[in-house]
Amino acid sequence: MPAPVKNEPTTHDAPQSGTVTDETTKATRALAAALARASAEGEGVPREAALGHFRRHLARLQTDVRHEFESHAISGAEAARRLSAMTDGLVATLFDFARGEALRGVEGMRPDLPGLSVIATGGYGRGLLAPFSDIDLLFLTTDAPGAASLAVVEYMLYFLWDLGLKVGHATRSIADCVAESAADTTIRTSMIDARLLAGDAALFDAFIVARNEACRAEGPAGFLAAKQHERSVRHARYGESPFMVEPNIKEGRGGLRDLQTIYWMARYVFGIHRLLDLVGEVPADPLDMTPRAGADAAGTSVGLLTEQEGRHARRAWDFLWTLRFHLHYVAGRAEERLTFDMQPVIGARMGYTRHGRQVGVERFMRHYFLTARDVMRLTHVLEPTIRRAALGAPALTRSADPELEAAGFTLADNQLLPKPGVSFRDTPIAMLRILRCARDRDLALHPLAMHAMIRYERQAAGLRGDAEASAIFLDLLAGTPGHPRTDGARWLSRLNETGLLSRLVQPWSRIVGQMQFDTYHVFTVDEHTIEAVRVLNMLERHEVEDTKAVVGDLVDDLQSRRALYVAVLLHDIAKGRGGDHSELGAEIAQDICPTLGMSAEETETVSWLVLHHLLLSQTAFRRDIDDPKTILDLADTIQSPERLKLLLLLTVVDMKAVSPKVWNAWKATLLRELYVRVAEVLAGGLATTERDARVARAKETAATVLRTEGFDEGEISQFLGLGYGSYWLGFDPETHTRHARMIREAEASSAPFTVETQPLPARDVTEVTVYTHDHAGLFFNIAGALAVAGASIVDARIHTLTNGMALDTFWIQDASGTILDQPHRLAKLSVLIQQTVSGALDPSSEIEHLHHGPRRMRAIGVPPRVLIDNRASNTHTVVEVNGRDRPGLLYDVTHAMSELGVTIASAHITTYGVRAVDVFYIKDVFGLKITSERKLADLRAALLGVLRASEETQAPETPAVSRRRRKTA
Repeated sequence: MPAPVKNEPTTHDAPQSGTVTDETTKATRALAAALARASAEGEGVPREAALGHFRRHLARLQTDVRHEFESHAISGAEAARRLSAMTDGLVATLFDFARGEALRGVEGMRPDLPGLSVIATGGYGRGLLAPFSDIDLLFLTTDAPGAASLAVVEYMLYFLWDLGLKVGHATRSIADCVAESAADTTIRTSMIDARLLAGDAALFDAFIVARNEACRAEGPAGFLAAKQHERSVRHARYGESPFMVEPNIKEGRGGLRDLQTIYWMARYVFGIHRLLDLVGEVPADPLDMTPRAGADAAGTSVGLLTEQEGRHARRAWDFLWTLRFHLHYVAGRAEERLTFDMQPVIGARMGYTRHGRQVGVERFMRHYFLTARDVMRLTHVLEPTIRRAALGAPALTRSADPELEAAGFTLADNQLLPKPGVSFRDTPIAMLRILRCARDRDLALHPLAMHAMIRYERQAAGLRGDAEASAIFLDLLAGTPGHPRTDGARWLSRLNETGLLSRLVQPWSRIVGQMQFDTYHVFTVDEHTIEAVRVLNMLERHEVEDTKAVVGDLVDDLQSRRALYVAVLLHDIAKGRGGDHSELGAEIAQDICPTLGMSAEETETVSWLVLHHLLLSQTAFRRDIDDPKTILDLADTIQSPERLKLLLLLTVVDMKAVSPKVWNAWKATLLRELYVRVAEVLAGGLATTERDARVARAKETAATVLRTEGFDEGEISQFLGLGYGSYWLGFDPETHTRHARMIREAEASSAPFTVETQPLPARDVTEVTVYTHDHAGLFFNIAGALAVAGASIVDARIHTLTNGMALDTFWIQDASGTILDQPHRLAKLSVLIQQTVSGALDPSSEIEHLHHGPRRMRAIGVPPRVLIDNRASNTHTVVEVNGRDRPGLLYDVTHAMSELGVTIASAHITTYGVRAVDVFYIKDVFGLKITSERKLADLRAALLGVLRASEETQAPETPAVSRRRRKTA
């Protein structure tokens, strides 16, 4: 049965709310005295005059708290207590004032107004108040509140609203409170920490007695289950992972609400006033977790948390409250989401600065994520022991599986946990064995088992290099191909939550909570890695439809499957260390793999995969895969068909685990084409000497198809003579046929300009083909028109035909990264291209008015960078442009190139969140590589100028600056 829920003011971690500063007490007395003086001067105090007194009092105390907090004299939790104490005095003074003003002149009214109490509930009831949070008040009345009580309640509420305060309120009798609490757990929770602020003390005492009797009669089971369900619903709404890069620090997993939930559970069961009351000597046996003593008025420890766990709880509580206060003050409202624009501002306010190569905001966010993980771990530790203390020990059932019993495990509620007498502290290998048993028998881990694993995770450090531990770990990670319960991500999550993974693979500890301050990665590094393993699990089960065109059945025929899983685990292990994380990660893999019991061959494969895990994606999206040198260079690096398969699978799972928005059919197409071409070279089927033969075959195929389309031999001969070799190798026969039709129709009608749009759902792009007279500036004009139309270019091929005409092809998507196929938008797009190329429309003026994305994204810096490479291609100079993405960026970049006399042969456009990486294959006006150092320097300077101008126009603003500008406007 639950202990009596006491009525004293409560907080998690420190002095009760009644411990107010002398300044607060003096200010409250001064306010009451000022009102008394004003009242003595005449018949009452005019309402506006009274509001003035209260406003000055409120502003003075709020300013004092903010000054002390922002000067780091007090923490967020202490500031919350002071704001609460300040509000206590204000509400109590207002009650006395309202009682006099609302009842002035009413005959027979007693000045003490019996039958009405003003009670603080919810967070305010706990004696904690954030700067812009609601003030939750319960106006407790007798069974039939009189007109006088209702008049005072109405006066107080309107007065508080006029002060600019947000008030959550209810007016109920004791019977109403008991009935509402029984029907609604949220109301019952708010009543747990009820505090008397003013009014009838005897009525409040009666309420406390009735509340406690109702709690005893109800029992703890329903309340605990309801809080668990409420938390599950909240996590589903705000994200199951605590490692989202824009977390909700109050409602998200690992946030303040999760800490409050376990506090409410403990308070309901034990009657404690703070989580630290649970600190004491704890039993070593996870099955012996009954509290040593119930918490009483003297604060006797119940022994559910160790001293170290208590320190983690205190630090998490202080950190989250301090973070919340900064967030409210910077936003100027009750903001609980830590968005990108807030992160650097608040990180700086909390003192996080650059450390080595890691910027302050990333250090700050890592501290937040580690704190969120501590809150999760505290939940795993406390909740099962609270439930056991409240509901009794779980009923152990003897398993019919003798091997399970022999291994030291048993079942309770059909969940797996250690047998009595089996201690993870003394036998740490049992922590891995129980996970393997849970997987093999498809059983859930009992919460008490998770509790024990978290408590004794440090013991797992002694298992590094242990043969059995390594074998179990690799088995949990990779499982058995085709086995229905192979789910490495599930077990990695367990190992990560409990802390075991950082003990078994020591470098893992450095990526836990590690984030990259960009909009491309939506998870921390550790969570991204686990998600990548989950995607690989799904690929093996053939559950990922949008990757089947890329990986096909490659996943079913792997000779180095275990090496692939370990490579996925380690591919980002060196993130955040500075330098090239691929190179550093490859070195780490060389050290880790042997300790996991992997062979020299497996170790070498894992290290190679980690070193080159970005190779395919960078080549597919940033290089011209129709250039023979690109393919040959790639084949020289990969060398083995098996490595090519492994690298493709690693690339796919890495991309899909970054963000749901990263993967699309166009990228899948490029990766598949790249894989096929490299595989042909590795199989000895292609070489650059066969280029002419490939061109000839492409022409023969085109001629055959055109004959079936009704083209005569003269038309076929004319079309075959138009394209150079790169054209014939760059398109498939179906596209050649479409081009032939378009060119024939244009020539027949003497049309100077033709635009054709072709949605390609299988590739998730729309192909836009422009056939017109070639001239300088054609590319950037088309790029400008597409930007005005709201299209995003993902790839482009520029071909000048032998008749002097340009045949330019663009593959586009809409702003959300999906196919653009609405007929009205395609028609508008065609018109815009014609108007721009003809000079009737200036895209630069239109682009200025386009939406540049959410303001909060401006906080993320994108340093401009231009790389020029004359070795990547035998025939072209390759220019890579890195900068902040925005509408019209490609137009400005290509315009700058055109003004320097540069001819663009192909463009490859990739975006990573707010960062754009555009790669161009270019030549000079004579059709040659650009080798002049002066010309290259001018080109680099011009492009950097465009990128810097773009960054300046999108310069980040602090939220405070943005607000000031709005107010000025």
